[in-house]
Parts: sequence; structure tokens; C-alpha cells
Amino acid sequence: MKKPVISIRQLSFVAALAEELNFSRAAKRCQVSQPTLSTGLRECEMALGVQIAERTRRSVILTPAGREIAARARVILAAVRDLEDLATQTAAGMPNTPLRLGAIPTVGPYLLPHAMPEIRTASPDLKFYLREELAESLRDGLASGRLDAILLARPFDLEEFHVEPLFEDGFQIAMAADAPHPVAPAGLEGARLLLLDEDHCLHRHTLDACPEMRLQPDRRALATGLPTLASMVAEGLGATLLPQLAIDGGAFADHRLSLVPLEKARPREVVLAWRKTAARGVEFGHLAEILRQTRQRLAERAAS
Repeated sequence: MKKPVISIRQLSFVAALAEELNFSRAAKRCQVSQPTLSTGLRECEMALGVQIAERTRRSVILTPAGREIAARARVILAAVRDLEDLATQTAAGMPNTPLRLGAIPTVGPYLLPHAMPEIRTASPDLKFYLREELAESLRDGLASGRLDAILLARPFDLEEFHVEPLFEDGFQIAMAADAPHPVAPAGLEGARLLLLDEDHCLHRHTLDACPEMRLQPDRRALATGLPTLASMVAEGLGATLLPQLAIDGGAFADHRLSLVPLEKARPREVVLAWRKTAARGVEFGHLAEILRQTRQRLAERAAS
């Protein structure tokens, strides 16, 4: 007897169910009826010989095997979409599919608005969708095909993707403009150091900026974003390290801050990443070059 073969459609059912953990919502996402989704899931389980989900009246729980299968299904579905993009672009002779770009909140708002005029000039018909998310969410979104490319900062594990380095982003010490005792680089170890909360990769990047120092963050006051962090510092609650990109982009021009260069700090590396199976590698390479040039213009403008 010939062994059943799983289909792309069945894998899409598995991925949707893993996201929704609800048969009705998963069916709606896949634009099928709930019985159709349930039947497809059972057929997939029979073909693989393992149980993917435990069903109760009130909930759906993925089995350990189901979680692994769902993760691999998302990768396969992303590769299929890349294949479809390649066919579409080949037939049309030019990229005409939307670009879904994800960016971490400590890079995207300070770089992309300045790059958009050149992006629009280079690709006037491109539909450009931007998502600001934390690094882990961006990586998951890229792997699953929810995003086409992501803009974030290393050190961060991106081995499964193509990574295009863009630029290094250093730091400056920030304190209140009227601080009675300005913080010098050598005095950071004893300063009350304010940081973003630990969900932001910039939290770790900041602590790693001066590996020879034992920087101790004030965990009683962790900020949710750079504007909030800068406002806390401006009110005299402590000092922090701010990324040079945001400073050059004018993000803190309205804050009463005193900035001191931290020249020997270990910079974070800002990169653009995309799936190795992506059919739009040339297009993403052009985007990377625009982002590099934009960063250079910001630096030159800030220095003038």
C-alpha cells in the first residue's frame, strides 16, 4: 500500500493551528471550513504517523512532535512562497510583490524614514510594509515567511539566514544637561545606569559596550523605548548609553541632554537579513546599499 504523502495545504493547516491554537480561527485564517481543516490535520497525522495536536472541548495543545513539525512547516511554507515570488518576478520581468520589512525599534525609526525617499525613487511601484518588533519576534517572522527581510543588530544568532552587514553603531554617554557631576567614561561603573528593559537587544548591547567595566543597570527603572529612556535621563534620574544612529538622526534634539563620546566602546553591528531561499536577493542587496548610504549621510550631516 502506498504511503500517504503530506501536502503543502496540510502543512499550512498545521502552521495556522500552531499560531491560533483554535480550530475555528485556524480555519478562518486558511479560508476553509473547520471540518476541512480537521480532516486535513488528521490526514497529515496519518501520513507522518504521529499525533500533532491534543484536542479537548476548550483548548488545543500541540504535542512535542507537533511543535517541531509546525516549526518545520513554517520554514517549508516560507520557501514555497520564495519560489512563488521567483516565478512571479521572472514572469513580470521586475519585482512587483510587496516588501514586508521588519526592524527593531532602536534602529528602524532612526534610519528608515531618512532612507524612504531614495527607496521610493529606486522602486516607485513597490508596496513597502514596515513592522517594528523585538529581535526574537523578527527572527521568527523571517523564518516563517511572515516577513521578507529584517533589520536588526548583532551580536545575535542569524546563522540560518543570509546576513548583509550595513554599519557599526557606537555609543555616547548621556546625562542630564544640568547634572552637577557629569559622568566620564571612567566613572560609568559607579553611575546609576538606566537601560531599556531586557526584552530589547540594546539592553545586552549596552552592557557589552565596555567589556572591561562592570556596568550595573538600575533594574528599578527600565524603559520601554529610547524616547522614554532619554526623558528619564533628562530629568536627572541617571545616566545611559545612547546609540550613535539615534543621536545622528536627531532623535534627542528636544531633550536636555549632555552627550559624551564613548570612543572605545564596542559597537553593535546593524545588519539586513533575509532567507537564503529568497528570490529577491538582488533587490535586498540594493536596499542594503541604500541603507548604508543613508547612514553615511546622517553621520556627515551630524558632523557638519
